[in-house]
Amino acid sequence: MKVNVYTPLQQAVGSFEGGRIIEQKPIGFPQEQEAVKGVGPLFYWAWAHAKEGGSIGLHPHKGFEIMTYVVNGIVEHGDTLGTESIVGSGGAQVMQTGSGVSHREKITGPDAEIFQIWFEPDLNESVKRKPTYHDYHAEDFPTFNGNGVHRKTILGEESPIQLVTDVQMWDLTLEEGTEYTFTIPEGYAAAVLAIRGDGLWSFGAEGASRAIFKQKDFTVLEAQGQAELIQLVIGDKQARLIFIQVPVQVEYPLYQR
Repeated sequence: MKVNVYTPLQQAVGSFEGGRIIEQKPIGFPQEQEAVKGVGPLFYWAWAHAKEGGSIGLHPHKGFEIMTYVVNGIVEHGDTLGTESIVGSGGAQVMQTGSGVSHREKITGPDAEIFQIWFEPDLNESVKRKPTYHDYHAEDFPTFNGNGVHRKTILGEESPIQLVTDVQMWDLTLEEGTEYTFTIPEGYAAAVLAIRGDGLWSFGAEGASRAIFKQKDFTVLEAQGQAELIQLVIGDKQARLIFIQVPVQVEYPLYQR
């Protein structure tokens, strides 16, 4: 098992509208100086905050599958497909940008908090497809509650979102002191952002190896040679983690950074 924990200082930052929207980026764009330059087909990940709100003007995208996931607040979306859409807390907006589409965004607070995440399909094929847009609301996603764990499936089995890219994603809220065990399949990695709380990863023979994480840290856990069993142990307050699982390698060329 390969485990690396990256502090906020090792992540990229960004802003819009003179700082009305600020971003912490576990995975930034190629020209940015973050420590992680992508995890398999997980190409870009921005965690944006807007205390009062803000907007981003019309701009183009092509090829990538792009998801906006709303932790708090409201996001309005408009695009050159003719879409006008509003999604609130717990909802998601998904663009399969294909041959090309432009969109604009308006974020409404107070204390808005969103993710924008880019997944990379085979771009040689993706750019031949018509672009699409779909939105989803909090109640559309399957959830599990039990033993101090609230798990919401954003991407993967039973999720209403269907992507070309091989990816699974969960929004996990865990009560203080909770122990949560999961398996990373052989050939896959988990990219995890702690947006609330702290804890530790326990792995290896009888859980002998450990790695501590704190709020805002970004962890990449990679199974090497075999499936790996991981135990997540939460600290003395409730934690919330955004968890994305992707293959380390894919059968198509990835964008050369």
